[in-house]
This record gives sequence, structure tokens and C-alpha cells, in this order.
Amino acid sequence: MRAYWQLTLAQLRIFARNKQVLLFTLLFPIILMLALGSLVGKENSVSLTTGVVDLDQTTESNDIKDLFQRNKAVETESFENVKTGKKAVETGDIQLLIEIPAGYGENLKGENPAFSLPVYYNEKNLENAELGFTVINGIIDQYSKDLVDYQPLVTVEKVGIEALNLRYVDFLVPGIVALMILNNNMNGVAGQISAWRERGILRRMQGTRLKASTFIAAQISARLVLNGTQALLVVLIANLIFGINVAGSWLALIFFIVLGTLTFMSLGFVIAGMAKNPESAGPIAAFVTFPLLFLGGVFFPVSDMPEIVQPVVNTLPIAHLSSALRETMNLGTPFLELGTETLILGVWLVGGFMLASYVFKWE
Repeated sequence: MRAYWQLTLAQLRIFARNKQVLLFTLLFPIILMLALGSLVGKENSVSLTTGVVDLDQTTESNDIKDLFQRNKAVETESFENVKTGKKAVETGDIQLLIEIPAGYGENLKGENPAFSLPVYYNEKNLENAELGFTVINGIIDQYSKDLVDYQPLVTVEKVGIEALNLRYVDFLVPGIVALMILNNNMNGVAGQISAWRERGILRRMQGTRLKASTFIAAQISARLVLNGTQALLVVLIANLIFGINVAGSWLALIFFIVLGTLTFMSLGFVIAGMAKNPESAGPIAAFVTFPLLFLGGVFFPVSDMPEIVQPVVNTLPIAHLSSALRETMNLGTPFLELGTETLILGVWLVGGFMLASYVFKWE
């Protein structure tokens, strides 16, 4: 145990003394976050997209649908049911959802044809919602006047939906944290272990009573401290500048930072074992990490990628680490609902360390 603590403290001292590497390792994700967050992170759409759910399916309901579709001020989409339409409102795909209830056509033919159409909106995006209501009220008002001698037959009933209004910077920050964990552990571990092997440090360690498990445990502990500190700094800076908050459990966030660190450390040990020298470790690590930056959902959603590559992307550890961090930070998803992400990261972790134990060399 004493050897473990001494190695852990020694590794932390190495990090602290190499101020250039430490500074640029921390500065790179922060500068990237600030640049992208400032340029596109605060953008909000002002286009008006309205959904329509026709539960009546009569000539009268088709008339009002056609009225919206012909209006150039609003882009109209049709939905099969209210549940699907509400989900689109919550995710920001549409600003308003108009429901045409069953019995709408029969009611217009009755003695008291006045009718209210429920219109659902996002309570956290009131600016676009109010603009949309202004346009819709104008359309509905004119439609009502045309029906019966300027007496309003159809009115609008506002129905608010509690939903998150996520910005691009909210999406970006968890991806930056995942990117930092990937880079620090795959590139950092591969380069350092290869350099120590070439300089004979590992060979001298092997000649002592030091166990390989103690050496690896010390490496893990030191990098967990480093990654945890850096991730906390990134989140705090994002909160200060962009107003980013952790909606979910901090314990869940810390768990996935730890799990991601262990997973990518195991892959770093694999690369260190495959590389013959430090000069080859860097290119091998870059060859692996560079595609992951674009295929792992760091800068844009996996769902926006071509469908042909999505099955492959959904097996990558960076994609599930990014997803778990976003679910925890942005949506407050409970830890027990992130079993898929935990399982896939765990499989990569176990597989990585098994392969690392096979290819790892002391000299």
C-alpha cells in the first residue's frame, strides 16, 4: 500500500512539474468550448414551425389544415397523434402544436358551433411561442369571420408543456468533457508509458518488488485526480460564462467521469503496448482518436450522421460517454436509466484491460 501511495504522489508531481503540458491540456478544451460556444452556442431559431394533429378527419378539419399549409408565414407539419407532436414541441423541432379534436366537424354544424383548438407550446421558449400565437390567432380569427358573419367560432386555448430549451452550448460542454477524458488518457498514457519503457524506467521498476497491479493502480489514481479536477474546472467555467448547470446528480456525473477515465486508460495501455517507441505511440494514438472526435457525437448529434454509419458509431465508447454526460448534465436523467451507456463503457473497459495485459511490455 505504501508503494501505491508513493507512486500516485510521484505521478501527480510529474503532472505538476510539467506545467506546459498541464496548461495546454487544460487550455485546449476550454478555448475550444469558449470559441464554439461564443460563435454558435447561443443561437436560437426564430422560424415558426407548427404541427397539426387531425383527430377528426372530416372535410371541416381538412379545410383548417389546408388553411395553415397555404399560409407562407408558418411552416406546417402533420403528426399522427398528440403524443408525437408534444415530443416535437419539447425537443424544439416545432414551436407550436395545434390539435383538431374529434367532433370538430360535427360541432361546426350544430346550433352552438363555437370551438376551442388546443395549441401546445414550450413554456421555456415563450418568445417564439408568443410570436407563433400572434400568427395563428390572426389565421384563426380570419377563418372564424369567414364562417359566420364576423362572429368568432374557433378560438385558441394555450396549453403549456414543461420542456427543456437546450442550446448548442448545452450540447457542446459534455462533449468537451468527454473529449478531454479521451485525449488525456489515450494520448497521455500511450506517450508516457512508451517514453518510460524506452528510458528503461519500467525495466528498473520490474527489477524491484513492485507489482504491475500496484503500478497500474497508481497511474489510474493519479489520472482520476487530474481528470476530475479538469472536468470540474470546465463545468465551472461553462457555468460562469454560459450559465450551464448540472441538472442531474453530481454523483452520477463523477461516476461517468471515472468510468470514462478507466475505459480510455485501458485503451491507452493497449496503444503503449503496441508502440515500439514514443515516436510511434503518438501517431498510433492520433490515428485512433482523430476519427472518434467526429464519430463520437462530441460536436454534433449521432442522429445527424448518415444512417449507414450510425450502427458502428453506437458501439464506440466516446459516443456513450458523451451521451451519458449529456443525459446527466442537460436532462437530469437518473443513473438507473443509463444502463446501456454504463454497460457498453464497462465492456470496453474490461476488454481494454484484458488486451492491455496481453500486449503490455516492461521493456
